[in-house]
Amino acid sequence: MSSLERMIPDLQASFACEDVRVEASGAHTIVGIINFIGAPTLPIQIIKLCVWTRWSSGVGEFEQITRLVCPDEETVLASAITKFRLGNEDSHTTNVNIFGGLQFAHPGAYHFEILLDGEMKLRFPMRVILPPATSVA
Repeated sequence: MSSLERMIPDLQASFACEDVRVEASGAHTIVGIINFIGAPTLPIQIIKLCVWTRWSSGVGEFEQITRLVCPDEETVLASAITKFRLGNEDSHTTNVNIFGGLQFAHPGAYHFEILLDGEMKLRFPMRVILPPATSVA
């Protein structure tokens, strides 16, 4: 494939949420965009966590890797590979990765990483926090 037949797409957006529903029209309904997880105690298990990602203005076949990295910056808690194709520069695709049964053992900043063909395109945090300790008088 020549460089004229392949054009790297733009990453329009990516975020973590509780659920993504696809309506009969094909439109997506996003439920509960997640910025952090508040846990009364750890470990905590999350039944379902989705990552919504949209690519546009590209041409060719691509591989998206979505991964969730623990606060130690080494351990990958979850990972998914999504292959997609964009037919022309006016096309777009929306990828939804669903992670089930994730267990968070430590508080801190976990990071979602979105890679395209092995190259990092976006990295954003999702904190796991415990409530502040209260002292008993």
